[in-house]
Amino acid sequence: MAPVRDPEATRARIFQAAVTEFARHGIAGARIDRIASEAKANKQLIYAYFGNKAELFSQVLGTCMVDLAAAVPVDADDIEGWVDRLLDYHATHPELLRLLFWEGIEYGTAELPDETARQEHYARKVATLQDGQARGVITDAIPAGDLLILLTALTNWMVVVPQMRRILAGPEDSDRERLRASIKEAARRLVAR
Repeated sequence: MAPVRDPEATRARIFQAAVTEFARHGIAGARIDRIASEAKANKQLIYAYFGNKAELFSQVLGTCMVDLAAAVPVDADDIEGWVDRLLDYHATHPELLRLLFWEGIEYGTAELPDETARQEHYARKVATLQDGQARGVITDAIPAGDLLILLTALTNWMVVVPQMRRILAGPEDSDRERLRASIKEAARRLVAR
């Protein structure tokens, strides 16, 4: 009896293999052969499901961004809690920040293939901060888009450069917890009215 084909399971395996491959090697360094091998799928299926390598990367990153937005929505009423949840999310999903950095290396300031969708994604986050500013919950001294950049940079950087976190803050769990408290305090001060 021939094995039963499950296109959705195959697609999911390809997607997960692509996340790992792109996070490890970036767009230019990623290889469709390795993705196919890891996913135990035919290379032709990758192209059929996702298009070329750049399109696959865009779909991988876009899905990861949507997952983050759903799991950790911006909360202008609880910036410290949002920072906590963001730190936890990135600790368990470090591939997302790696993907974003590879995207920055590959595209620089050039337009992204899915830029319109990304603008819409971030516009919703900025709108949440603008609402908090309008209600007087957080400062309006810094434009909401700038504030989002500052808060995410503050929160994400220790995950992106763990070697610097270890060197500057210390290698122990207690050092990481102290740094987390410092990040939350800095975020609180950044948004204070």
